[in-house]
Amino acid sequence: MSAISGQADPIEDYLAALTAALHGPARIKARMIEELGGGLADTVAAYTGEGMAYQHAAHRAVAEFGTLDELVPSCQRELTIAQARHTARAVALTAPFLATCWYLAWSTDHDQPWRLPHLAQLLAVHLAGVAGVAAVLAAATLAVTGTLARRLPTPHQLPRAVAWTGTTASVAMAVATLALVTASVLATNWPLLAFAGALAAASHAVMAAPARACRHCAARLPAM
Repeated sequence: MSAISGQADPIEDYLAALTAALHGPARIKARMIEELGGGLADTVAAYTGEGMAYQHAAHRAVAEFGTLDELVPSCQRELTIAQARHTARAVALTAPFLATCWYLAWSTDHDQPWRLPHLAQLLAVHLAGVAGVAAVLAAATLAVTGTLARRLPTPHQLPRAVAWTGTTASVAMAVATLALVTASVLATNWPLLAFAGALAAASHAVMAAPARACRHCAARLPAM
């Protein structure tokens, strides 16, 4: 693609505006913009091959592709689903570690006078429940947006549900980290609890960024 010297290129301006309007996984977004740019280039080439001036051909190609208001919602929906899958994978991989952390805390020091206080035991049960629910929803999301997507429509609110489930699980990881590190100070077998706390902290770090990105993408979906 080329433009007359001194004039703005309608194709470049269109793609730049579309890039700025869309949010989602960088690699998928870049591929989407590249594919759209290729389609525009082919359309322009067809028109210039018929003798039309480049600027006129470029404006006509952009008009045929549609305005940003027409194109952005469908593209953003696709990117949001991709981000939801990325977040679901992060949740599915890390949520089980929360249950593992609390199992380590629960099983340590059974022969010692020190035991997890009752409040900590209740916290362990609730956080393990959060991890279980998050893992189930993550697995369901991957199924619904994967092979089942060819047969069933993806629920409109699913990305938001994944975003907030990931956020809740991430917060649970942070709470678990604090609780386990505190408990390690009181425990005789503190290295095991310290390891569990470090595992929870690492899981929180892995989950927090995808959950935040998924919230950002889901917030840009139009209401239905």
